[in-house]
Amino acid sequence: MAGLAESGSNPDVDLLYDINGIAKDAPHWFDRGMEFVGEWGLLLAMVLLILWCWLSVRRRGGDEAASSVAALVWAPLAAGIAVLVNVPIRGFVERPRPFVDHEGLEVLIGGKTDYSFVSDHATLTMAMGVGLFVANRKFGLAGIAIGLLEGFARVYMGVHYPTDVIGGFALGTAVVLLLSPLAMALLTPVAQAVERSSRVGWLIRARGSAGGQGEVVAGTARAPESEERDLAA
Repeated sequence: MAGLAESGSNPDVDLLYDINGIAKDAPHWFDRGMEFVGEWGLLLAMVLLILWCWLSVRRRGGDEAASSVAALVWAPLAAGIAVLVNVPIRGFVERPRPFVDHEGLEVLIGGKTDYSFVSDHATLTMAMGVGLFVANRKFGLAGIAIGLLEGFARVYMGVHYPTDVIGGFALGTAVVLLLSPLAMALLTPVAQAVERSSRVGWLIRARGSAGGQGEVVAGTARAPESEERDLAA
């Protein structure tokens, strides 16, 4: 199945040349920047976005803090699972990188000798973006936008066809949504147990956040005033 996209009047190849053609006309410094952004930068941005969301959830607290953190943990786990699922898909399709079959492309990064379909980068970023959306819609929309930018960057760099990216988006989204009920059923009790721990409960809820169990003073939990009066009596 190596010939998913050959040449000629193929919209996939035409769009590849249109997007990659921007790289030919762009300044050298911009292409170097896109090389970093498309290979590492957007993945790093996604990880930082998940950490930012985690800090926000901890500070806000509330009864749903544990389930929100569990959903955040699921986002990178789902991305890892999706990449593993992609291993047999790549071996089955065996689609060469676009620069192998098509001349005149501006390839911004070398050393890509593996198969092209589907894009690991697109799979990773979209899985984390959709997983983030499950946990928090505001942060999730930003995550999905990062995933879309990653897909564009991979085609811009000349290392993937547009359909490689679309396949990655579909794979990452499917893994997150299809396995989410099972993942949440397993991860939420774990997060709730962590929340009750005096040592690592801060991973779920920041001290002094809404819904906390009393005031924290000098590293120990202080009972509410009503309980103190009962004890004094």
